[in-house]
Amino acid sequence: MEVNWTPEIVSHLLDSIHDGILIADKDSIVRYVNAAYTRITGVSRERILGQPLRAVRPGAKLPDVIKSGQYMLGVLREENGVEYVVDMFPIMQDGQVIGGISIVFDITQVRQLTRELVRSELLMEGLKNRLSEVHRAKAGFKDIVGHDAGLEKVVAVAARAAQGEAPVLIMGETGTGKSLLAEAIHNASRRANGPFVVVNCAAVPGPLLESELFGYTEGSFTGAKRGGKVGLFQTADGGTIFLDEIGELSLELQAKLLRVIEAKKVRPIGSNEECRLDVRVISATNRNLEQAIKNGAFRGDLFYRLNVIQINIPPLRERPEDIPRLVSSILGKLSAKWQHSFEVTPETIESLRRYHWPGNVRELENALEYAAHFAGKGPIRPEHLPDAVRASGTESLVQLEACARQRHGRSKPLNQAIIDAERQAIQRAIAKYGTSVEGKKAAARELGISLATLYNRLREYRTRENHSF
Repeated sequence: MEVNWTPEIVSHLLDSIHDGILIADKDSIVRYVNAAYTRITGVSRERILGQPLRAVRPGAKLPDVIKSGQYMLGVLREENGVEYVVDMFPIMQDGQVIGGISIVFDITQVRQLTRELVRSELLMEGLKNRLSEVHRAKAGFKDIVGHDAGLEKVVAVAARAAQGEAPVLIMGETGTGKSLLAEAIHNASRRANGPFVVVNCAAVPGPLLESELFGYTEGSFTGAKRGGKVGLFQTADGGTIFLDEIGELSLELQAKLLRVIEAKKVRPIGSNEECRLDVRVISATNRNLEQAIKNGAFRGDLFYRLNVIQINIPPLRERPEDIPRLVSSILGKLSAKWQHSFEVTPETIESLRRYHWPGNVRELENALEYAAHFAGKGPIRPEHLPDAVRASGTESLVQLEACARQRHGRSKPLNQAIIDAERQAIQRAIAKYGTSVEGKKAAARELGISLATLYNRLREYRTRENHSF
């Protein structure tokens, strides 16, 4: 069908346009307005057609455009609460200006959407701040109690690690304080104001852990929440994610974790889009991951990604000299919690020093809380300790006293018996391995103490009795 482009058809066409149009002649007399112009400005056709533009719209700029022959863009206007932007152009014929045209864009909805967007951004920022508070690390390096040389080295390495962005792998037995050290690293880093998200890889079943780590979209699997779920990696964006018990991950999940760490992107389950991440990874384990690699239970490529900075926390049995300070710190927290001051006898400290602490600092905390319950308002004595701790300490003391009695042929004070027996053990170990640095390291390993503890003991003996080792 051929269209006859009559003025009526052209007018109908212009009325179909969403933006407003006004056309004026060279004398700025209005010759045409479309329906959108009257809707946006609120000026009826009857009122404006055939009239000088400024007689109806005193602030109009189109007459200036017609006079100068120069276009004007982005002029902001408002009528009766309606905001709009006007672009104005001269109409040329044979090099002469014969009129002008205004194109009017309604931005009321845009303004409303912008305000809604600003409100949404403020709301999201508030939610993000609240989320950061939920995932807030509380501990710092000041909360790590101990002055053993091995532990001091751990803190020094961790403090240096906090200044960078490299992944950190914390190794240590259960209860040594790996999570405490991870919090301290985060709080000393540039990410301290960001979230600190903790994931216990051993506590969540594999299939569920994947959705927890990476998130999912609505309907991605049976049981998926309406609207989907943001994963913990995205939750940690701008902060740190702490993957505790990393050695318990399945090989399948290890492969997916490796891709996230390498690409610095995460793809929620059921989504085709990847989200960029700015997350530092700190992981921890009580397993020997190098042995796990040999056994095929842990991926070597993931290990090397996680093991950029390795920190090994010594077990409590290798630093018994830290026990008095730890006891003081733990009892201080219990005193604040129970509104009651606790004391501990020297005999109790000796019992605690002699126990081997397979559960490390966490077990010490539990043992002291147990003892505090039974001590009442009096001092904590050895009989208040858990059976395992008390039995181990008593057995060790009896054996040491017997050794001292056998050597001297008579009973000695218990503290002296302990010192003498300890010295004998150290003398035997030094005699066996020699006085070189390597020999002393081997002696310390056999005695079950740190090298720093061995040096401290040797220095004490030299001071007391001028013994030569």
